[in-house]
Amino acid sequence: MTLEATKPGRRRAVPLGALGSLIALGVVVAVWGPELFTGAAGPHGGFDPIARFLLAVAVIVLVCHLIAALLRRFGQPPVVGEILGGLLLGPSVFGLLWPSGRAWLFPAEVLSTLQVTAQLGLVTFMFLLGCELRLDEVRRHRKAVWVTVAGSMGLPFAAGVGVALAAEGVIAGRFGSTTAYALFFGLAMAITALPVLARILVDLGLDDTAVGRLALTCAAVGDGAAWAALTVLLAVTGLSGSGSVAAVVGLSVEFILVTVLCVRPALAAVVRRCERTPAGEQLLLPLLAAGAIGFASLSQVIGLHPVIGAFLFGVVVPRDSAAVERISKQLQGFAVTILLPLFFAGVGLSTSLGLLSGAGPWLLFLGLLAVASVAKFVGAGGGAKLAGMSTKDSLKIGTLMNCRGVTELVIATIGLQYKLVNELGFTILVLIALITTAATGPLMQLFSRGAHPR
Repeated sequence: MTLEATKPGRRRAVPLGALGSLIALGVVVAVWGPELFTGAAGPHGGFDPIARFLLAVAVIVLVCHLIAALLRRFGQPPVVGEILGGLLLGPSVFGLLWPSGRAWLFPAEVLSTLQVTAQLGLVTFMFLLGCELRLDEVRRHRKAVWVTVAGSMGLPFAAGVGVALAAEGVIAGRFGSTTAYALFFGLAMAITALPVLARILVDLGLDDTAVGRLALTCAAVGDGAAWAALTVLLAVTGLSGSGSVAAVVGLSVEFILVTVLCVRPALAAVVRRCERTPAGEQLLLPLLAAGAIGFASLSQVIGLHPVIGAFLFGVVVPRDSAAVERISKQLQGFAVTILLPLFFAGVGLSTSLGLLSGAGPWLLFLGLLAVASVAKFVGAGGGAKLAGMSTKDSLKIGTLMNCRGVTELVIATIGLQYKLVNELGFTILVLIALITTAATGPLMQLFSRGAHPR
């Protein structure tokens, strides 16, 4: 009898205790809150900058993943929600609805710290992207791969260069070289997001089909070619301003040769040795992480973007290692969950839909979206058709290769950083990446209706 009476009493005590805690918290916030957040409390005079940075990170991670979870229910890959979450935190939504709140949460010192931290996420992502660059299928289906890659890269690149020249006065940056700007924009139109494409294929059950394997292989070859072309573009034009063009080109060539001829075999030997014991495998994670970050630093010193060095290091990592596969998954978990949303937030904070005010900018955006989508769809699908695939499979290839995802955001960020495009051009590239990625899944479901992929 006593025990039964005690249980209900405990049940009643839980909500009362919670209510009391909330009341106490409200009193504390009311009494000391204004001083803590806006006054002279603490050595920094106001809210501690470290605490503000950590709060901003918490808000970014929470918003990005909540939007991703919501859109996942509608069949969208998580990256679409995470990109959209970054846009919501930018001036287009958060800054419009609550300007003072955005200014308080993202002051200049927090933004600069976020940008530096996001670079670490970007470097990790590009290293993992390099690790996923598998070219085994190229040898088996050379004709189909090369014809499809030529179509999926060539036509969008040419169309991108054409529209870039036509719209130079509106979206070109202040770098001053029309050739560099036009070539960059062509590359931005031709890119495909390999990791997002792989996720969509898994979600649709197409990763182990002929269409899925061809799309992944073409995306890998195309992305590798695009990054190589971007490396040459940055080196030849001396965009980073870190020395003469000849020095940058010479150092870049030497960097690549040493990586392929020396670092690759040495890394393979280290991986084989580390795999023999559990202690060695534990050491492999910091070795690979340090290698990716070190290569990113070297590429920055040479005069290239840090992501190129991280991508190059990922390319030379051994492919036939179970330990490397496990380590890649570990790095991917932290990078995708914590670090990449910071990059998305940085993109969102630099993107302003207000730049599209008026009929002219909107018509330009819709025209570029149409050119990017149609050129990629026709180029990739037409290449697959010429390689002997059926009309239905060719339509699927054209749809899949239109997925631009995070890779397009990286390219757009580089363009804005080096002033190849202005803020309007950057915003248009971000929206193209978001829309083409979001459309990939539904269009694939439409073309796959009635099919049995496995």
